Amino acid sequence: MLERFRQFWTRFWAPVAHLFIRAGISPNTVTFVGTVGVVAGALIFFPRGGLIWGVLVITAFVFSDIIDGYMARTTGQVSPFGAFWDSTLDRIGDAAIFGGLAMYYVGPGDNHWFAALAIYCLSMGSVTSYARARAESLGMQAKVGIAERADRLVSILVITGLADIVNRAGVGRDALYAIPVTLGVLAIASTITVFQRVVVVHQQALALVAQVPDDGAAPSTSRDGSPG
Repeated sequence: MLERFRQFWTRFWAPVAHLFIRAGISPNTVTFVGTVGVVAGALIFFPRGGLIWGVLVITAFVFSDIIDGYMARTTGQVSPFGAFWDSTLDRIGDAAIFGGLAMYYVGPGDNHWFAALAIYCLSMGSVTSYARARAESLGMQAKVGIAERADRLVSILVITGLADIVNRAGVGRDALYAIPVTLGVLAIASTITVFQRVVVVHQQALALVAQVPDDGAAPSTSRDGSPG
């Protein structure tokens, strides 16, 4: 859903990207620094209850995901390793955000059920990304679903930040219940997204099998895709 705004943010951050290019900074370096910033913001501030400060730090660095891609395309440095590097560090950043919230609920948030909910969102977010990556590695597509990465991150960061602002404004800690409610919605949406991707890949796999001639034996593979 939120991918439609990527072009706007790409144009917005283009001047910064060109500044980095002139300074000789590589896209992979921007990816790394951005991930370090996201991880630091999530794991330093969230567990201590500084939710709004964590959100602000994460937001300051999360746009590196757009900047590095623009830099790579502009300088012609698009490469298989760059794509691998970017995707791998994205998983680390996502895990830090939801892991940081889980640590908050184990600590000052004091609710193990909400901590478990955050961990479930972390896990299903990883499965969602893995399902797409695994499908593409097998020559199929799985970019479908109601909760892609951008949707999940923007939703939880916006609600976490707003809830803490309202809490600090004097409304009280009841405002913070908006966070576990959002986690619950994301848990359901992520689960549905995984199911949608499984269905789409299953349909493509059946179509591929149907294209195999009756007298043509397909190579044997194990369930993990390796030669069996």
